[in-house]
Parts: sequence; structure tokens; C-alpha cells
Amino acid sequence: MYAAWHLEHLLEYAMQSHAIKSAPSRDTTPWYTHRWPWLLMLGPFLVIIAGSVTIWLAVTRQDALVVDDYYNQGKAINQDLRRDRIATSLGLSFNGRYDVASGQLTGKVVGLSGPVTGNVRVRLNHPTLPEKDIHLVAPLDARGQFSIALPMLDRAVWQVLIESEQRNWRLNGEWKWPEQLAVSIKADVPAAD
Repeated sequence: MYAAWHLEHLLEYAMQSHAIKSAPSRDTTPWYTHRWPWLLMLGPFLVIIAGSVTIWLAVTRQDALVVDDYYNQGKAINQDLRRDRIATSLGLSFNGRYDVASGQLTGKVVGLSGPVTGNVRVRLNHPTLPEKDIHLVAPLDARGQFSIALPMLDRAVWQVLIESEQRNWRLNGEWKWPEQLAVSIKADVPAAD
């Protein structure tokens, strides 16, 4: 009888201790002390920050690539093409080099009939920021060469425009500064008659 009571008591004790061990424990610490809620909230928080920065950039920056008067700009394209054709008929070419140490842009403009003389307009247009555009007038010597002071250029693909002071011809091209220390622009080859 003692053995039966002892065995029954032992089984009851084992069942109670097993029930205590298998019962889920209740964590009484607050939610904000765990890392998972914070990790899950990090994604939406970063999206809110990125959206706020995007809105700020859109509101504070001018949209410089949009032209207000596109009709007149379209009409001007035809006139610019005429200037390109004149440069082609003259067989014009431009070779230039920027010396960073002296801050000088040196260049030469020549045509089929020899060097060009007079003054030329040199325009370096920044691809996205019009306030960084550079407009210079360079006097050409008898050999068609010039040397003018030029401020330090930003790293960009500059649009280069060389035109006569009277604006009757033009040469245009791209200059990847500082990858290219020199720039060379040639008018299209004139068609044979």
C-alpha cells in the first residue's frame, strides 16, 4: 500500500513539474525594450525621411531643364542649323586645352582657307546647372590662336559652343572634364559638289 501511494504521489509530482516546464512563460517586460518592434519600424521611418528629403529638394530647387518658351526655341533651332551649315562650308575646326596650373584656356580655330581671325565667343554650358555656365570672348591672333583666363571647371560633361562674334557660324561639341584635358571640335565634312 505504501508503494502504491508512493508511486501515485511520484506520478502526480512528475505531472505537475512537467506541466510547469511546458507552460509558456509570460514576458512582463514592455514592448519598447525588445529590438524587433524597432527593427520593423525602421523601414517605414526611413521611407518617411527619404520622402521628406525628396519633397524638400523638389520645392527648393528650380527646374532648370524646362524651357518656358519652347515655340521660339524651336524656331531658333532652324537658325542654328544654318550656322552649322556655314561652319561646315568653311571647314572650321577648334582645338583647345585647359591648363589647370595657370588657369588658361588656349585654343585655335582654323578653316579650309586658313586660320580664323577676329573675336570668337566661347561658351561652356554646364549640363544641369545654368548658373555655372561660362561665357567668354576671346580675341584670335593672326594664326587663329587665343589664350583666355578660365575659372576652375566642375567635373561634368560640358557643352562647348564656339561661334563668331557676329554669330554667323558655330561649332559645338562635348568636353568630358577632367577626363579629357583637351577638346577638339570639327564641323561636318562639306559635301562634294
